[in-house]
Amino acid sequence: MTKSMQTWLIRILIAGVIAGAAYLAWQALKPNGPPVGFASGNGRIEATEIDIATRIAGRVENVAVSEGDFVKEGDVLAVMDTDVLQAQLREAEAGLQRAVIGIETAQSQVTQREAEKTAAEALVAQREAELDAAQKRLARSEELVPKGATSVQVLDDRRAASEGAKAAVAAAEAQVAAAEAAIGLAKSQVVSARAAVDATRATIERIKADIDDSTLRSPREGRVQYRVAEPGEVVAAGGTVLNIVALTDVYMTIFLPTIDAGRVRLGAEARIVLDAAPQYVIPAKVSYVADVAQFTPKTVETAEERLKLMFRIKARIDPALLKKHVHDVKTGLPGVTYVRLDPEIPWPDDLQVRLP
Repeated sequence: MTKSMQTWLIRILIAGVIAGAAYLAWQALKPNGPPVGFASGNGRIEATEIDIATRIAGRVENVAVSEGDFVKEGDVLAVMDTDVLQAQLREAEAGLQRAVIGIETAQSQVTQREAEKTAAEALVAQREAELDAAQKRLARSEELVPKGATSVQVLDDRRAASEGAKAAVAAAEAQVAAAEAAIGLAKSQVVSARAAVDATRATIERIKADIDDSTLRSPREGRVQYRVAEPGEVVAAGGTVLNIVALTDVYMTIFLPTIDAGRVRLGAEARIVLDAAPQYVIPAKVSYVADVAQFTPKTVETAEERLKLMFRIKARIDPALLKKHVHDVKTGLPGVTYVRLDPEIPWPDDLQVRLP
């Protein structure tokens, strides 16, 4: 064998060894597809983010937590300055006292007007009695004048007295009507005063609610992600002071092709395996299946192209499980979610639930 042939033979052997090693490496590193009856997709651990915002504009007085702190539901996260609100509250409380006094004053006016009406009604009775007496005297005079028992002058005087008594009765009745109108006005003032009290009390309740809302509390258990505002800063109404991640609402979003997404049902069992902890298998359930494709080719004309459509799937971890491991939950970690398409097929051994 010549030297050149030996050189070529060595080169062929080396190339064969390299190719074999590459094939073995590819076999070792190539991703294993999901078993039959299952689908899988890559994703990252996500959680619901909540902006802790002030409902009204104001100055941040204190921020009680730092980024990365764990918080429980109801924990105080930040406090807004309430000096202006406290002053408004004192002003409203003073207005309430005035409004209450206004009710008492209006009620006393009603009592006074009712007394005036009683007096006017008594006067009417008196004037009617005087009218009755005057009419009787007039009737007697009218009988006596033809007989010459009394003079015509007396008749004229008694006729005038009768007419005067009628006018006095009318005037007294007018006073009664005026007293009734005054009572109606006084009662309307009582209603107005009571409405003023109710309005002032509502204002006090609103201001107290604003003061309560100035203490920003955590709506859920979670972790502080960002401090957006610092003490001394002025924020607008609805301005974010903190951002927290709700660690009891954690999920992974994956994308599945049409052929798999069409078989996924809400509530289907899923398993999540994180790249950072492949020794654990986390149970989850499908909580969302998109009703429209997320990735759409420019044209969809053939069955093969329709199979390329990708639908968003969300696998949510049980909140009760998350509470047990709340301090271990970290968002942003990549991993794989496996979804069981056929509920009759058991989970394979490597996807049985394994938790810390």
